[in-house]
Amino acid sequence: MREQIEAVQRMQEYIEIHLCEKISFAELAKVSLFSPWYARRLFLEYTGVTPAEYIRKLRLKQSALKLRDENVKVLDVALDFGFGSVDGYQRAFRKEFGCNPSEYSANPIPLSLFTPYGVKFRFLERKKTTMSAKKVFIQVIDKPKRKVIIKRGKTATEYWKYCEEVGCDIWGMLVSMKSLCGEPVCLWLPKEYVKPGTSEYVQGVEVAEEYNGEIPDGFDIIELPAAKYLMFQGEPFKEEDYEQAITEIWESEKKYDPSVIGYKWDNSNPKIQLEPIGTRGYIELLPICPKG
Repeated sequence: MREQIEAVQRMQEYIEIHLCEKISFAELAKVSLFSPWYARRLFLEYTGVTPAEYIRKLRLKQSALKLRDENVKVLDVALDFGFGSVDGYQRAFRKEFGCNPSEYSANPIPLSLFTPYGVKFRFLERKKTTMSAKKVFIQVIDKPKRKVIIKRGKTATEYWKYCEEVGCDIWGMLVSMKSLCGEPVCLWLPKEYVKPGTSEYVQGVEVAEEYNGEIPDGFDIIELPAAKYLMFQGEPFKEEDYEQAITEIWESEKKYDPSVIGYKWDNSNPKIQLEPIGTRGYIELLPICPKG
């Protein structure tokens, strides 16, 4: 099974690198090291979509983010992402998201964006690894007064349980929403922010204090005060070693005493987790307040 999973992962990585180029299935099969027929079957089995559908969804996701963040023409975006015509791109965009790309560019709304999870990290058996001594960078940062649009779970206290309760695809919706910090956040909420029958662990997007835009169905919005945080950031890691990278940060947090810099832990503000991305290292933010 490992050989099959790694074949699909290679195809996913090839697609990501060559997303704005013409991708033939013959090239994907060559990367997989299997026959075209068997490579297609494996891709569908492990991702749930055909390679063509996967490429289309990923292109539409990236095009939506470009329309949201840049002042670009729909025609240019269509051609940049491999659509033969603007009409074909508009039809595909509307079918995927329920709105026209021109309308979306003028007034971005939350969308359910495709999340291309690497199959290697979903299906391969998790291994216990021996932790090696690595550097953890610690920095005091300031968070402004803000709002957070969140999706609550039921009883979740961590990521995997939250995915069982809410579904991992919620991340695509969060990515579509412009965030103060440039990306979605995961939060462990203090008791005063937890509604009865909902989870401590939530995922959401930080927005400005004055935000009065759309809140997706099933989401909630909370207000958070300005606060100081200690940011713990580990060294870059291989994506398959994300669990070890998280554990190393948690061990550092347990050992760290904020009183050495004149602070104490602040239990009135949420702890924050950012998406584990190997190239930057795992990051968590723990709230602090002045000691004494």
